[in-house]
Amino acid sequence: MTLTGQLLIGSRAVTGNGEIIRAINPATNTPLVPNYPGGDASHVDQACALAAAAFDTYRETTAAERAAFLECIAEQIDALGDQLIERAVAESGLPHARIQGERGRTCQQLRLFASVLRHGEWLDVRIDTALPQRQPMPRSDLRQRQVALGPVVVFGASNFPLAFSVAGGDTASALAAGCPVIVKAHSAHPGTSELVGHAIARAVQQCGLPEGVFSLLFGSGREVGTALVSDPRIKAVGFTGSRSAGLALCKTAQARREPIPVYAEMSSINPVLLFPAALKKRTDTLANGFVASLTQGAGQFCTNPGLVIALQGPDLERFIGSASELIQRSTTQTMLTPGIFHAYQQGIAQLSANPRANLLAAGLSSDAPNQCQPHLFSTSAENFLEDETLLDEVFGSASLVVQCRNDEEVRQVCEHLEGQLTATLHLDDEDLPLAQALLATLERKAGRLLANGWPTGVEVCDAMVHGGPFPATSDVRSTSVGSAAIQRFLRPVCYQDLPEALLPGALKPNNPLQLRRLCNGQREA
Repeated sequence: MTLTGQLLIGSRAVTGNGEIIRAINPATNTPLVPNYPGGDASHVDQACALAAAAFDTYRETTAAERAAFLECIAEQIDALGDQLIERAVAESGLPHARIQGERGRTCQQLRLFASVLRHGEWLDVRIDTALPQRQPMPRSDLRQRQVALGPVVVFGASNFPLAFSVAGGDTASALAAGCPVIVKAHSAHPGTSELVGHAIARAVQQCGLPEGVFSLLFGSGREVGTALVSDPRIKAVGFTGSRSAGLALCKTAQARREPIPVYAEMSSINPVLLFPAALKKRTDTLANGFVASLTQGAGQFCTNPGLVIALQGPDLERFIGSASELIQRSTTQTMLTPGIFHAYQQGIAQLSANPRANLLAAGLSSDAPNQCQPHLFSTSAENFLEDETLLDEVFGSASLVVQCRNDEEVRQVCEHLEGQLTATLHLDDEDLPLAQALLATLERKAGRLLANGWPTGVEVCDAMVHGGPFPATSDVRSTSVGSAAIQRFLRPVCYQDLPEALLPGALKPNNPLQLRRLCNGQREA
């Protein structure tokens, strides 16, 4: 299709009248066409009105109908072919293989939620039948199911132009729950967003759904985003990005007459603990795995290993030596945007100027635009505990090694950490007692604990948790990846003594949907 630079308000393509967004190829610093004039308050109002009008109809579509809709979106995205890949590569500087893999993940997420809908467990049906003869008080007939929250706003992420963007996990899970979605596209990849937005719009039309089920808006700055979150018809927000932007959205959402949940993924340095026996036996293997994870995608992953914690000594010195040598041989990689590159440069400059942090190694340099040069720093546990700035995330291929004198300092460093998406343990059998002693602390600090692996790479499946305590996310009770992500956009409703004719199908006595329901404390077959 030909890119137009227009907003999508339901089924209508509309030219914005706000500040123009120009996509930049970060590999060359050259602008891409077309221009994307941003939306304004009137466009926000139109999209929200359509979403609100669509909500009651869309939320009561059957699970099979919504599953077919999600699968249709995946088919439409696949049908975009090379045009989508080429545009996403041009707007992000990411290699073709990465974008192809991300397209596959995006479609996989949509199909996962289609499967979730068909299985029916997301409804979490609970039934307690009437006990009219119970003494001293009879019990009413009580039936509970989950229903959709309402229209949802999703903010596209900079670092995943497909998988965490227009048709990414937030959109897929909200649509699966029965919520119309308005996406505020990320300004770094408007062309990619337009292509995917039209794919969703085509699926809406093909499946005979109300046009307000999906809209796509553009807007530079915070005007459009703030207006969306402030609109009383919006009932939840999905966001992936910086801590400052996420907290601004949370503040706006909480200042409303009706506060709403903001599911914001914001900041994480993802500590990696190298336990003594593992470090001694696998020094070079650990160094290779660490540097590969650190430099993957120029370090532009929310699960990038930005902190290493280990006991000081000859084994750690060997690890540092091997990792430093690998980093010094590492080539630069294009960062996603000039803005992200400049922020990375500022973070490196601050660490380099900090007397409590020692520069261990830097990668090869380049004169090309927006190139991430990997960096490795070290500090002592004492310095780390005294300097709060050492907790700050540097988004890119930069990491800090914290050298501890004893097990107690390791424990103190772990207690000092903010909330994280991940915590990684590299250990052998001999390390299990020390790891066990730290496990409760790490459970309080992170949403995902992993052993003898690397945090980059988030599997899309039922058991995955991609969330964690603040500031990793704004709501520790949720995950943005995996089938449990649907729960963010649902709420329970209890039906007491309603006539059978008024009960939704999931709650009818004869169980016409053949769900596995919890009935009087027992799970139905």
